[in-house]
Amino acid sequence: MNLCVIPARGGSKRIPKKNIKLFCGKPLIAYSIETAKKSGLFDKIVVSTDDEEIAKVAKEYGAEVQMRPEHLADDYAGSDEVFEYVISQNPGFEYACMIYATAPFLRIEYLKEGYEKLKNSNACASFSVTSFEYPIQRAFKIVNGRCEMFDKSQFYKRSQDLEVAYHDAGQFYWKKIGCKSDDVFFGKDTIPIVIPRYLVQDIDTMEDFIRAEKMYQTVYGDKEISFEGFSVKIYYGDFDTHEAIVKKLRDIKKVLLTLDNREEFFNIKIQKMYKYKNKKLFSRPKYIQLPNPKIPKKNILIKDIVESIQYLDENNIHESVIRDYINKFEDLLREIKGNK
Repeated sequence: MNLCVIPARGGSKRIPKKNIKLFCGKPLIAYSIETAKKSGLFDKIVVSTDDEEIAKVAKEYGAEVQMRPEHLADDYAGSDEVFEYVISQNPGFEYACMIYATAPFLRIEYLKEGYEKLKNSNACASFSVTSFEYPIQRAFKIVNGRCEMFDKSQFYKRSQDLEVAYHDAGQFYWKKIGCKSDDVFFGKDTIPIVIPRYLVQDIDTMEDFIRAEKMYQTVYGDKEISFEGFSVKIYYGDFDTHEAIVKKLRDIKKVLLTLDNREEFFNIKIQKMYKYKNKKLFSRPKYIQLPNPKIPKKNILIKDIVESIQYLDENNIHESVIRDYINKFEDLLREIKGNK
């Protein structure tokens, strides 16, 4: 049984309402909640907050909200204290993971790695780390307007000869509940999970926030890929690699597909369909864009909804046979394929 705790205080000073501030179109905390849910690792996901606005957003994205007491809501309350408090209020779990509300770069693969390594060890905790981008051995301080190295003996060493140093990446912290350690957290009883630097950014100031958005758009931003010779534009946040979109198309068996023809692109909305208590439900949509060079730029809206789409194998996946094909839809897809 695993518990996820996302601390989200409402009194941010440097970035007002930071935890629910829109980040690339979504509240910042939404990324942490969605990643926790998609991971399938948790039996309960709790957002601990003192703020009603944060509580509302957290519920909208599917988290349980537990309001924290006043003594854990001021500027001096640490996240560790909040983590331990929520664990104490939710007994019966073997593992707990604290995910920061400001971790839009968090990936499921690293979250799972942290859990698996902790579960299969005698360690008490695991957490996200990343390497310093510059050798810390060459660090210096400024004294009376002059430089003073912490260790002068390191100055003439080649950078490749200096040992790599790491720091807390500020994304997630797994804990084996009941495990006791006599060492500091950054010690022998903690497993580091190394995250690449391009997926790590503290968000404490507006400068950090702007930098993080630009980084996110670079990593997950709109991009053109060659999909077996078929040009596809992917919206950021949906699929981050060519392999991911191929896997997505292979995995989907029954979907709701909407074709929305506007100007030079088709906007394709894909939603997976599943049954729950004899009702047909659909997951949140994913979007891709297909170039449509032959369609004139007019206010045309073609919206064809087709259920039960069966994609063919990878050798001719964009030649997919769609049952109950609407002739106009088929013609438009042929035009695109003819102009790839």
